[in-house]
Amino acid sequence: MNKQELTYWITLALIPKMWTKRKNEIYVNCFQHVPQISIIDLFEDSSNWDIVGLNETEKIQFEEARLQLANNSFLVEDLMSQGYDILPVTHEEYPKLLKKNLKFNAPTVIYTKGNKSLLKEETIAIVGSRSASEKSLAFTENIARKAVDEDKVVVSGFAKGVDRQALESAVNANGKSIIVLPQGIMTFNSGFKQYLKYIIQGRILVMSTFAPKAPWSVEFAMARNPIIYGMASEIFVAQSDDKGGTWAGVLDGLRKNRPIYVRYPDGKEKNANRLIIQRGASAVDIFGKVLTLSHNDQKTPEQLEKDALDSNIISVLKNVEMISAKEIISKLHIDWRDDKMKRYLEKMSQVEKKKIKNRIYYKLKGNMQRELF
Repeated sequence: MNKQELTYWITLALIPKMWTKRKNEIYVNCFQHVPQISIIDLFEDSSNWDIVGLNETEKIQFEEARLQLANNSFLVEDLMSQGYDILPVTHEEYPKLLKKNLKFNAPTVIYTKGNKSLLKEETIAIVGSRSASEKSLAFTENIARKAVDEDKVVVSGFAKGVDRQALESAVNANGKSIIVLPQGIMTFNSGFKQYLKYIIQGRILVMSTFAPKAPWSVEFAMARNPIIYGMASEIFVAQSDDKGGTWAGVLDGLRKNRPIYVRYPDGKEKNANRLIIQRGASAVDIFGKVLTLSHNDQKTPEQLEKDALDSNIISVLKNVEMISAKEIISKLHIDWRDDKMKRYLEKMSQVEKKKIKNRIYYKLKGNMQRELF
């Protein structure tokens, strides 16, 4: 796609006070018309405006947008000279999953820097609170590392808390990540400096759906969340409140039957994770293993909490030959004393105790060990 076409695409994308859905509808009308109306002809020949169904207000918006063509031409030059890529919704490298999930609400244009092939790879999103607990951050790290092991790209929103932990865990495990910005891509200077090495290595792609020079805003942060969800094949929720971006995005995803997995919380946690599970999301343990919570109405919250803890402990034991109670507490980020964990382990039928030089260790029983490996 040449610079002239990109100029017109950016001009369409930047029309103010027009919903993205409407912009995409207009271009689909151009595409379906016989003969097809190009993006250039849409702007240059106003006789096409009635053909594609513009109302009077929209015609005024297009008239005003045409006045920005010269400025947008310079913007395209500036972007391309600095190594940014401009991907209109019709571009062959535009992420197909984003179009599939968001349909007409998919951004008309996205701006990227880095390895665009990551847009074609299998992805997961890990989302959650900015003020996440240690347990939520541990969950995030576990899921990110699991994604790396499965050669999946981790999608991150670059906010503090869960988003940043997901990104750092993925790149530290030699994995790949897509950063979805809540601002224009040309305003991410400090971030580019921080992650330049990974961008050069092809392990990070930075993308934005906003005007290239737009500063961060709360509005953009909220508008960015559906893009994160739309970019992912699977969505893992570390921690959510009962309001805000994570909550809204998860509920929207559940309405659309998206695969959403939520960390099962313990009884002391004050978050909305359990509410999301009750609304239809899949419960998972701290390592991302799906928990079977059938007949929840017949189980007390304490029983459900015990099921989740048992699953977490077994997940730890699967990956070691033997381990101490103290090490299990550390891995699961549980505020327990050693003696409490020891008593709990000794009640688990799947676990056996082994004493070596006056030290007590725990392992899965022999027959279960063979089944798991």
